[in-house]
Amino acid sequence: MIKAGIIGATGYAGGELVRLLLGHKDAKIIWYGSRSYIDRKYGDVYQNMFQIVDEKCLDDNMEELAKQADVIFTATPQGFCASMMKEDILAKAKVIDLSADYRIKDVAVYEKWYGIEHKSPQFIEEAVYGLCEVNREDIRKARLVANPGCYTTCSILTAYPLAKEGIIDMGTLIIDAKSGTSGAGRGAKVPNLYCEVNENIKAYGVASHRHTPEIEEQLGYAAREKVALNFTPHLVPMNRGILVTEYASLKKEVTYEDVKAVYDKYYGNERFIRFLDEGVCPETKWVEGSNYVDINVKIDSRTNRIIMMGAIDNLVKGAAGQAVQNMNLMFGLPESEGLKLVPMFP
Repeated sequence: MIKAGIIGATGYAGGELVRLLLGHKDAKIIWYGSRSYIDRKYGDVYQNMFQIVDEKCLDDNMEELAKQADVIFTATPQGFCASMMKEDILAKAKVIDLSADYRIKDVAVYEKWYGIEHKSPQFIEEAVYGLCEVNREDIRKARLVANPGCYTTCSILTAYPLAKEGIIDMGTLIIDAKSGTSGAGRGAKVPNLYCEVNENIKAYGVASHRHTPEIEEQLGYAAREKVALNFTPHLVPMNRGILVTEYASLKKEVTYEDVKAVYDKYYGNERFIRFLDEGVCPETKWVEGSNYVDINVKIDSRTNRIIMMGAIDNLVKGAAGQAVQNMNLMFGLPESEGLKLVPMFP
């Protein structure tokens, strides 16, 4: 039985980790960490856990947790995990960080986009980018995994096969993304109040969103070239879900069947990626509550562009579900354990 500790268990991603790990037959949560709710019963913070989780919230002492746990999940703001990380922790427990602290290999890029000093850059090189469908074998051997961001998971997986095969001109790639409000976290912020979000849709972080360099770096590895792209996120009035629509010029003439064959080459055996039937566009409601990624494309021969579309649940495949998927790989378990979740509808 894997002993798991969660730092940040009372945030949205942390709460989703609790929900998933409670249904995992090979894992047991031993630490519900929360700086804001120390000594409060977890079932009082999240009433859906009433009479399910009786334990009280503990602090965020990773050094003490490492003495007790096999794996530590840090579902915390940027900078926390990096400020706490020490060799002694990694020598005792594996760490899966849901923040951006170890996702970007160039520390100068991280510090520029996040506006904070990286406190443990010595671990950046070791950290494995936890996109399971791309880095599976490296994840199996990792002590420290950088769990990808929600926008990045959807954006990268949607374009990855075509970038890898050199079918799209990476210099023309534009990503339009839309997310539900849970992606902004549980903290109280005026832009996320009901009256601000309801009956509204708005772009934010235009040409400056922090997930941009992460997407560029990972798609750059795939395409074997430096990538600069436009990424524009939008906030929509729903709880969960991310939909990305990506546009790029084609470098060669291809048919839909050609493109489908490329996606099948990379994702044909993937448990959690569903390439939809021709003409069916991904929708967030068909992946809600699940670890699935739904993908499809449309070729626009008039403009010589391809339109790539992807949908995920930002809290599952975009955060907690992917973290559990990473844990499964790191401990030699079936990758889908605890994640055989049928999408919820309605």
